[in-house]
Amino acid sequence: MILDVRDLRVSFTREKLPPVEVVHGVSFSLERGKTLGIVGESGSGKSVISLTTIGLLPGTARASGQVLFDGRDILTLPERELCKLRGNRIGMIFQEPMTALNPAMRVGAQIAEGLVLNNGMSKRAARAEALRLLDMVQIPRAAERIDSFPHEMSGGQRQRVGIAIALALKPDLLIADEPTTALDVTVQAEILDILDDLVSDLGISLILISHDLGVIARIADRTLVMYRGDEMEQGPTEDILRRPGHAYTRKLLDAMPGRVRASMKENG
Repeated sequence: MILDVRDLRVSFTREKLPPVEVVHGVSFSLERGKTLGIVGESGSGKSVISLTTIGLLPGTARASGQVLFDGRDILTLPERELCKLRGNRIGMIFQEPMTALNPAMRVGAQIAEGLVLNNGMSKRAARAEALRLLDMVQIPRAAERIDSFPHEMSGGQRQRVGIAIALALKPDLLIADEPTTALDVTVQAEILDILDDLVSDLGISLILISHDLGVIARIADRTLVMYRGDEMEQGPTEDILRRPGHAYTRKLLDAMPGRVRASMKENG
């Protein structure tokens, strides 16, 4: 078990007002080489859970419970230890690549930066590795695009660069927070296929966060359904799709186009 979250509660403090709890006693686990999907509408606590897992909650937030990554509790680690885990052991793909990427740096340099600073690679070796990663995430004509700026690339290409950055230091756990938001369905499918291949080929574990149950259903082994900070249900994705146990999950399924819903159930 690479990740074991127990009774996680997250609250935010407010000046002269009582704290507001936004995640209410959520528990889940993730095996090595498997994918967990966390699904729910905006405000359900999905992104807060992901930020807690990587130790990036803002100063106004307070978390309790346990977030055991490879046996170590993320919630009790000092910042120096968390910095060693981020990137090296836990990678993060953020929701909007245009804001996650540095607009003033060429994409190859952004991928290579962590390799130079963390792994001590020479700039030439890091550039070669950046090119390999761009090929891995299926950037067309990677040798030409390595010196592009983010604004010169499409949304799907920028998301691929974000994946390459997250993979550069070979993490054991990858967190993808809404990685297909604002992408058309064709590019969305390509991104999901890349993530699925990374799990199977590299043996990494993946947390895939989305408001779209169809996205989760495509590659997740297990699914956690969230609503307003509460766990509605969790279990094998096939069981969630075929036999949803909670009314909210059924509403998520009913809100999808009939043809898509039927295809999801058929493919399990």
